Amino acid sequence: MIENFTKHPHQVGETYGEHLGAAAGFGATLIAAGIACVIHAVFPFLFEKTASHCVARLHGSMSLRGRLPRHDETVVQI
Repeated sequence: MIENFTKHPHQVGETYGEHLGAAAGFGATLIAAGIACVIHAVFPFLFEKTASHCVARLHGSMSLRGRLPRHDETVVQI
């Protein structure tokens, strides 16, 4: 049963707690971007680039997940 909580986090090189924090942070950012989009729909002069900047930043962060060494791993360069 515990494996259900740890399998995916380990696949992206995180502990359960690290994954919880990262996923919750991504979710909160997406919620904020969504709210900015709704406000922008009513007031087009507000938050003109907020959502696109959030999505670009999140894409960059998510693309690196599982590709960078964990803080407790050493990097060997050749």
